[in-house]
Amino acid sequence: MFTGIIEATAQILNATGNGVVIARPQSFDDLKIGSSVSVSGVCLSIVELTSDTMRFDVVDETLQKTTIGSFKKGDRVNLERAMRSDSRLDGHVVQGHVEGVGLVKSEKLTMKNALLVLQLQKSMADVVVLKGSIAVDGVSLTVADVQGSDITVALIPHTLKKTTLGSLKKGDQVNIETDILVRSHHAH
Repeated sequence: MFTGIIEATAQILNATGNGVVIARPQSFDDLKIGSSVSVSGVCLSIVELTSDTMRFDVVDETLQKTTIGSFKKGDRVNLERAMRSDSRLDGHVVQGHVEGVGLVKSEKLTMKNALLVLQLQKSMADVVVLKGSIAVDGVSLTVADVQGSDITVALIPHTLKKTTLGSLKKGDQVNIETDILVRSHHAH
């Protein structure tokens, strides 16, 4: 379980087939083999750990449904460690189960007024609620506008500086997880 509040960004050191090696942030000092980490919104478990690297195995379904299959050495990713049961929930409940990939239709990413328009698959857009939460590359954001399959999210300066979202460009792909609370309500 995650909150969508990104703790660090880090570089991909190696991405081959079903494995990805990521630089280990210094603050991530409590990790062990098996620890869950949200990597740009995708919950992955650590299979190998050194003082400055983390290695994850990635299953085929994850490679197909998320942006992880297109990770290249040098790419930056958003990282969040799994929530401890005694921590405060500042973002929203994020499972790390990315449902699919959204396409950046347009971006206006200035420190004063940052807006990101994303095109989602219809099944995902159908459960997105105005003013509701959505996780984009693991970042908890509020939905500012919904027009059919296009959703707009507003980014605060902190998010632009502290996550990879500040460097998104039109045509980029992002991992999307809709709000579990809305989805479970929608199903009933």
